[in-house]
Amino acid sequence: MRILVVEDDDALAEVVAEGLRDQGMAVDLAYDGLTAAAKLDLTAYDVVVLDRDLPSLHGDTLCQMITERAGRPMVLMLTAASAPGDRVIHGMATHSQLR
Repeated sequence: MRILVVEDDDALAEVVAEGLRDQGMAVDLAYDGLTAAAKLDLTAYDVVVLDRDLPSLHGDTLCQMITERAGRPMVLMLTAASAPGDRVIHGMATHSQLR
């Protein structure tokens, strides 16, 4: 399985990637939204682990771009946001729309 981890906190990105690699996954890292978008254009990923608050291109925008692609990967979105209004709920595709 090929996974793209998109996280601007270098230390957190490395820990997540290491854990996934320990489980036999092929993992690439991107530390900002534009780099992630470029990697998504070049490589067919099975899963994207995506932070919301990214520099250069917000995670919500990148997620929307991913859902509009043919052959799109599954997205696991991570956030430190705790307020209900900050959570990704509105405007995102439901599971049935992603299939």
